[in-house]
Amino acid sequence: MSDEAFDPLDPRLDVGEWVSDAFDWFTETFQPVLDVVETVLQGLYDGLYEVLSAPPFLVMIALFAALGWVVRSWKFAVFTVAGFYLVASMDRWDAAMETLSLVVVAAALATLISVPLGIWAAKSQAVSNALRPVLDFMQTMPAMVYLIPTLFAFGIGVVPGMISTIVFAMPPGVRFTELAIRQVDPEVVEAGQAFGSSPTRILRQIQLPLALPTIMAGINQVIMLSLSMVVLAAMVGAAGLGLDVVSGLQSLRVATGVEAGLAVVVLAIYLDRIVSALADRAPVARATKLRT
Repeated sequence: MSDEAFDPLDPRLDVGEWVSDAFDWFTETFQPVLDVVETVLQGLYDGLYEVLSAPPFLVMIALFAALGWVVRSWKFAVFTVAGFYLVASMDRWDAAMETLSLVVVAAALATLISVPLGIWAAKSQAVSNALRPVLDFMQTMPAMVYLIPTLFAFGIGVVPGMISTIVFAMPPGVRFTELAIRQVDPEVVEAGQAFGSSPTRILRQIQLPLALPTIMAGINQVIMLSLSMVVLAAMVGAAGLGLDVVSGLQSLRVATGVEAGLAVVVLAIYLDRIVSALADRAPVARATKLRT
């Protein structure tokens, strides 16, 4: 920073330089940890992609349709067959499976982080007050900015895109979970306390089952935000449909962009309906279990 005296009428604070220096120190100090994180995330992505891409696409379409039929309806299963066959007929199957692998891993990790944080915030007002400005910052910061530090820390590839996606998608999961736990009827909680239930048992058997529909809505938002990041993730080397969109944009090929965009829409609709169906079914099952 300059040694000149600070002029309140002409302020200049090198905030960016301070953050850059702090990030340099962080990456140098915790490089072994970052290497482990990169290895784990890359392994999860590669493993899931191998599972999704190894069978013939008709087999995977049948499996996706069967899942849709089980959790929702035969009509949704028909849509699944038509939608994913359209993706394959546009020669976007491999890219779609790459995108699905990235989204599933990123959304799962974002959920595993955000739901416990939301429960903690619901239980502690101090934690809630501390998390609120952090979540506001995470949601209002332009998504592309997240790519800069992750690219610097992990280099070009799928991992920086995945880390950026996790950070960008987490806030709704935290907020919805906290809201869901806080909205549980206090009288139901007091009834559990009156029967001598521990706080952990009350959380597991009363609060979480009753809050599950709202929590699942938050997870749905996490998945949708993860899908919205696929194009930006492609800018740092993540393969998939986002890369096709970027390629179409750079070369002004409308057909490539439209086909990749349609494939993203099919994935978004499928994941949205599956999560929504699970949210509709799970509370009934949990409530039945509690009554028995």
